[in-house]
Amino acid sequence: MTDKIKDIVRIKNCETVKLDRIPILQYADFIELNSSLVKDGMRHLSHYFAAPAGKNLRIISIVADDAAGDIICSSSLVPNDRPLSSATALHQSFHPFERDIHEKYGLHYTDHPWLKPLRFPAGIKHPKDMTEYPFYSYEGEDLHEVGVGPIHAGVIEPGHFRFICNGEKVLHLEIQLGYQHRGVEELFIKKKSLLERVILSESIAGDTTNGNAAAFSQLYESLCGFRPGEHLSFVRTLALELERMAIHTGDLSALAGDVAYQLGNAVFGRLRTPIINYTQSWGGNRLGRGLIRPGRTNFPYTSELAESLVKIFNEYEPHYTEMADTLFARPSVQARFEKTGILSKEDILAMGTVGTPARSTGVKRDIRSTHPHGYYLSFKHEPVLLPQGDVYARAYIRDREIRQSMSLIRKMITAIPAVDKNVDLSEKKCASESLSVSLVEGWRGEICHAAITDKNGNIALYKIKDPSMHNWFALAMAVRGEEISDFPLCNKSFNLSYCGHDL
Repeated sequence: MTDKIKDIVRIKNCETVKLDRIPILQYADFIELNSSLVKDGMRHLSHYFAAPAGKNLRIISIVADDAAGDIICSSSLVPNDRPLSSATALHQSFHPFERDIHEKYGLHYTDHPWLKPLRFPAGIKHPKDMTEYPFYSYEGEDLHEVGVGPIHAGVIEPGHFRFICNGEKVLHLEIQLGYQHRGVEELFIKKKSLLERVILSESIAGDTTNGNAAAFSQLYESLCGFRPGEHLSFVRTLALELERMAIHTGDLSALAGDVAYQLGNAVFGRLRTPIINYTQSWGGNRLGRGLIRPGRTNFPYTSELAESLVKIFNEYEPHYTEMADTLFARPSVQARFEKTGILSKEDILAMGTVGTPARSTGVKRDIRSTHPHGYYLSFKHEPVLLPQGDVYARAYIRDREIRQSMSLIRKMITAIPAVDKNVDLSEKKCASESLSVSLVEGWRGEICHAAITDKNGNIALYKIKDPSMHNWFALAMAVRGEEISDFPLCNKSFNLSYCGHDL
């Protein structure tokens, strides 16, 4: 790798680089370089996608260097009609990204171990059902298949889970998502107004409204050469940490319910409500829609809002602390959480997992710490890490992060920055023929937005990566060898996104 390390360009988070600065490597060198970059675990693959380039495809790799705090960009120009060797054969973290390229452009990989469309059945663009999807199957008298879905709970999008079991023990799980294929990425190109685009970003995944709105806003500001002021950065960080608190609290409610601890289920469910209600009192929407806008905020943060939040936290904190301490001390909860759905650190590094599942095995992957942006630059964030990689660790990290976010917010609101002047970026010209990358640590893990502009500065390609892209396969691995009855518990300990996958 040493002789090829010069064939990359390094940028910082929320930075824009001219496309002609990104080296175009021979394909064999390209996949060797990038698979080597991520092998030691000090770097990981943030995004990997193809962009049309005449009759060819330009494959772009975005690797997060977690030790140096840089983003490493490289590319390769490949023909669209010729089979290629896969990067996945060298490192499995490339697996879903190459399947996405295969699905969208028909690019065939000769040695990809799991080459099938990431969302649609083979050969069908918009299927009405999953009947033609090539699910993995295994013949044996002692084995049976269990299908769950495609109609899934409540308001989330449908997903299908296909288990192969020996008795009650799960031998294999294949997860298939994306029945609707909403075309969100294409809409970022079709929609021309900035307001339409930021509203679209809020709709990528409803439970991560602030995470995706922040990622888009920072990317667009970078393309425009605009640097947000201190108050704007303050508002975004506050919104992100409130979102983290609310969703983590709801997750603990769901986890308590799954092990029949109804008191925890009820109390955590109740405690989520004042957090999201506060977000509504601040900006008019419980999920944060409208709070984050490129170049501006429609809802500046005030001392009156701070006083209100202090009162809410003063009531929330003792009830939350008592319930969380009780939950994690109960033997009946420990019996279900501990040593269930275990993933090793080696598994996490091989799959390129991010967020809580990564940190539950001691892997320090947290954009707030490794690639800080905006207000996060003003303090040193220390991620919560645990070694055991089970349901208990994934749940307990949520508890610690709730307390950590609450402490951070309490400190932040004692010194509210002066309100910045709003800037209208809607008519601002974006950098031409450039790549911009924005990473945000959402409550679920690392969000990545990337955009490529044409010669006129218009967005020609927009790519979104929800952290679930990395983590669905980790969930499938976590349930291997477990009782099928433990799948709901393992599933909730990840709490991955259906719609964030279906872009």
